[in-house]
Amino acid sequence: MTIDSTSLNLWLAQEGPPAPTDTGGMTAQPGGTGGTGGTQGQAPPSNNFFFIMVLAVGAILIFSMMGQRRDKKKRNALLNAVKKHDRVQTIGGIVGSVVEIKPETVVLKVDESTNTRITFARSSVQQVLSSGKDSAETDSEITPE
Repeated sequence: MTIDSTSLNLWLAQEGPPAPTDTGGMTAQPGGTGGTGGTQGQAPPSNNFFFIMVLAVGAILIFSMMGQRRDKKKRNALLNAVKKHDRVQTIGGIVGSVVEIKPETVVLKVDESTNTRITFARSSVQQVLSSGKDSAETDSEITPE
């Protein structure tokens, strides 16, 4: 049984496979001779495409969840590592030195001359610019004599 492009398009539009045509037990052989038996009743291609697409979508979801979990662990480690005298930058871009740490909030000293302190949510810390010992050394180097 040979399928040309028209039959293939009709077959794809139908719900089931096309019905095999009965040629009276005679099938055409490539050599031009007729014969019995042969390749009658070939199975249509299975739904492997659908199965592969489901697996691909599942793999994408699993890998994206793994990446999010890794990023969340890094973020929690960063927030737990914040301590007094660290210089940090908030998500709003404000840079300051940590003065006080509470379970949900962080108090930053943003201006030395006026002793300005701002309270932020702990989750608003974006990055630690320098640790407590480093910031104390750089502050003493920066202050004019």
